[in-house]
Amino acid sequence: MLNTKLVLRLTRRPETTDSHSYFENYGRVVAELPYANIELVADTLHRAYEQERRVFLFGNGGSAALASHFACDLGKGTTQPGKHYKRFRVLSLTDNIPLITAWANDVSYDQVFAEQLRNFLQPGDIAFGISGSGCSPNVLLALQAARELNAFNIGLTGFNGGKMPGLCDLCIIIPAHNMQIIEDFQLSITHALFTMVRHRIYEASRRDGAWIQEDACVPALNAVSSHGQNDFPSAQQCSAAESSSR
Repeated sequence: MLNTKLVLRLTRRPETTDSHSYFENYGRVVAELPYANIELVADTLHRAYEQERRVFLFGNGGSAALASHFACDLGKGTTQPGKHYKRFRVLSLTDNIPLITAWANDVSYDQVFAEQLRNFLQPGDIAFGISGSGCSPNVLLALQAARELNAFNIGLTGFNGGKMPGLCDLCIIIPAHNMQIIEDFQLSITHALFTMVRHRIYEASRRDGAWIQEDACVPALNAVSSHGQNDFPSAQQCSAAESSSR
């Protein structure tokens, strides 16, 4: 007869009981991250910027907060002050609370993102779903709707990916089975994506005969003839200013 207690003892993952055991997980996850997929997603986002495609972000709970955060990073963090360059066309579907509650109340919470996509999505746009488990019904239905509308689907998830990989053209699966660790790395990955995309945008600007001081408080792009780099505060000057104002 199968000893269930023994099976449980063998399959139970080590418990996280203190800060050291929590952060100890990071090393293994970092070693196993799907870096090739992360680079492909960065390529896709940069191409969307170049082609002026739209990017729609969505998720629930912490993933909803991350959708808003990532939209802010891409939408504002890639801008080039002082010049009328094109902007990143990105929108988080988690921010319009009246619209979300209207769809949830009148139709179904499962449809709150899919119905928003049907208003805006054009072929070639990007639907970017975020889900820790990869099994959130409203995220999956949104990806399905996006596929029907000929969008390019990207997923960011953890565990074993759930059902997201089957609905995505690219899917980043964080190799972890702890939701908090997954959410930590979801944020880190979106920051990595943002940093890579911003660098490519700035490099293209430099090739066009402009410069950007990437370590400034507010990254600034200006024609070489109009300003010098000393006109803008460096990261060290920002830090000193913040310290003196506390």
